[in-house]
Amino acid sequence: MFSSSDDGTFKQRYLVNNEHWDQKGGPILFYTGNEGDITWFCNNTGFMWDVAEELGAMLVFAEHRYYGESLPFGQDSYSDAKHLNYLTSEQALADFSVLIRELKRTVLGAQKSPVIAIGGSYGGMLSAWLRMKYPNVVVGALAASAPIWQFPDMVPCGDFYKIVTQDFARSGLNCDVNIRRSWKAIDNITATDDGLQWLSGEFSLCSPLKKTDLDGFKAWLQETWVNLAMVDYPYEANFLQPLPRWPIQVVCKHLGFDPSVVSDYQLLGGISEAARVYYNYTGNCPCLNTSSTATGNLGFIGWYYQACTEMVMPLCTDGIQDMFEPQDWNFQAFSDECHSLFGVRPRADWADTVYGGLDIASHSNIIFSNGGLDPWSSGGVTRNISDSVVAIVIPDGAHHLDLRYNNEYDPHTVLSARVLEVKYFKLWITQARKLQIPG
Repeated sequence: MFSSSDDGTFKQRYLVNNEHWDQKGGPILFYTGNEGDITWFCNNTGFMWDVAEELGAMLVFAEHRYYGESLPFGQDSYSDAKHLNYLTSEQALADFSVLIRELKRTVLGAQKSPVIAIGGSYGGMLSAWLRMKYPNVVVGALAASAPIWQFPDMVPCGDFYKIVTQDFARSGLNCDVNIRRSWKAIDNITATDDGLQWLSGEFSLCSPLKKTDLDGFKAWLQETWVNLAMVDYPYEANFLQPLPRWPIQVVCKHLGFDPSVVSDYQLLGGISEAARVYYNYTGNCPCLNTSSTATGNLGFIGWYYQACTEMVMPLCTDGIQDMFEPQDWNFQAFSDECHSLFGVRPRADWADTVYGGLDIASHSNIIFSNGGLDPWSSGGVTRNISDSVVAIVIPDGAHHLDLRYNNEYDPHTVLSARVLEVKYFKLWITQARKLQIPG
C-alpha cells in the first residue's frame, strides 16, 4: 500500500507455467492482469502459450488487486470507499513489479531472466505503463488493444462509436441504418402499455418492461452492439458470450430490411433476433436479462470505481456519424453519479499527469497493437512513435485478436502481426542479455 503508516499486505494470486522454460535464464512472459479473474485471461491469451516453446519462456499471469481472488480486504474489499481506496493502476503496477522481483529472487535460474510484459485492453495499458514506470523490471511490453489515449482532450470522444457503426455498416446492407432507426421505433411502440408488453414478449425478457425501464433497455442494446464490435472474431469464440464466427455478419442477416418500407414492429422483430445472436447463440437461454451484457468473469463494480477515480474515458454519440441516439459527454453528470455511488469524484487529468498522455516518445521497447474492427483502437496508439515505440495495426482484427490462440480461420494480417511481435521480443531479449552485468 502506498503509505508509510500502512504496512498491510494481501495475498495476490498468480499462475505460472514453466513447461518450456529454459532454466538457464530463459525469458519470462508476464501477463499484467486486468479487471477480472486471472484464470479467464489466462485461458484467453493463447498467444503466450503458442510462443512459449519457441522462446524457451516461463509464463506468469498475475491477478490485479481487487479482482478475482486477490481481494485485499476479503469480503469487505468493496464495502465502502475507505476499503476501495487502494484500487488504483499505480498500486497494481507496483504489485506487478514486486512480484517480478520476488520471482527472480526465489526461482532458481530466473535471476537474469529478461521479463516482457504482455496485456490486452486495460491489461495492455498496464503492460505499457509497467515498461514506462519500471524499465528496470521489464525489458519491453506488448500492449494489445490498449486505449492509453482514450482520456479527456486526447482523442475525439465520438470516434469509438463511429468504429462500432462502421463494423455494422460493412457487415450487411442497411444494418447500421436499421439500428439507427430502431431507437425511434422503440419510442413509438412503447408509447402504449400494449406496445410495452409486446416488446417484452418479442425480446423474451426475463422481467417485463415498464415505462421507467426504457433508458436502461436502450443502454443494454447499445452495449450489446458495442460488445459485438469488440469480439467480431473470424471463428466461433466465447470471450464475452458464446458466438458464431464473424458474429456481426450473422446479426446483420436479421437487419437487412428496406428502411423506406419496414414497419416499427418488423424492425424491432429483427432487432430482437439480432440480440439473440449475442445472448442466445447456444439456444440454452430461456429469457434475456437486460441487467447483464457479458461474462461474470469481469469485475464491473471495481472497474466502475476505477473509472470514477482515474480511468476517465469520455465517449459520446451524435446519431449522424454513428448509429446511436445523440449523447454528449457530460463530465459533471458523470462526476455526480460517481459521488452518489462511491463518495468519490473523478480526476479528469490524472492519467495524463501520471502516464504522460500523448507525450510518450521518451520511452522504449513498447509494441502497441490494435485491430481495425476494435472500437477501442480510437484511443490506441496506431502510428510509430519512435524506432522502439511501435504500432502494429491489424485491419481485420477485433479486440486483442493477436493475443488469442492461433486458429485456422485467422486472417493473414494477425498471423503476420504475431510473427512481428515475436521478432521484437527476441530483439529485446538479445539487447537485455548484452547489457547484463557479468557475475
